[in-house]
Amino acid sequence: MSLDQQTELSSDAIDELLARHETGVLTLARSDEPYAIPISYGYDPESNRFYLRLVSTPESEKRQFLTSSPQARLVIYEEEGRTYRSVIAEGTLNQVDPDEMTVEHIVQYGDAKRPLFEIWGETKRNLDIQLFELDAETLSGRKVVVDEDEE
Repeated sequence: MSLDQQTELSSDAIDELLARHETGVLTLARSDEPYAIPISYGYDPESNRFYLRLVSTPESEKRQFLTSSPQARLVIYEEEGRTYRSVIAEGTLNQVDPDEMTVEHIVQYGDAKRPLFEIWGETKRNLDIQLFELDAETLSGRKVVVDEDEE
């Protein structure tokens, strides 16, 4: 396969892709140590803000990475035949205090369904659900079309 065409996605195309999907991969960094997890999100195209419900146990590696409002990247992607599209959102991940929730927050978090691939070895009472926002300081997307005829 060879690369036939690569283009940047317009802001409208980015919003459309983000609206079609509800899951992506969130990557966090602490010093030089990376951490990546599949997550579900809600998205507000007006503010370029993502809403995440993250579930962890008290001793989990995820919890350790979430304690310091880390820089984050969220990657959402899709494949349709020979066409691949991806969006990368970069920004700071901030925890939301439940006491500061607004009606708008509740609507957005309602779109952040818990992914089916989350399987826990702990009982539910040992799980902690925290709400986060990712304000996308940069939001970029690309579309790649590959030529299947060449190998």
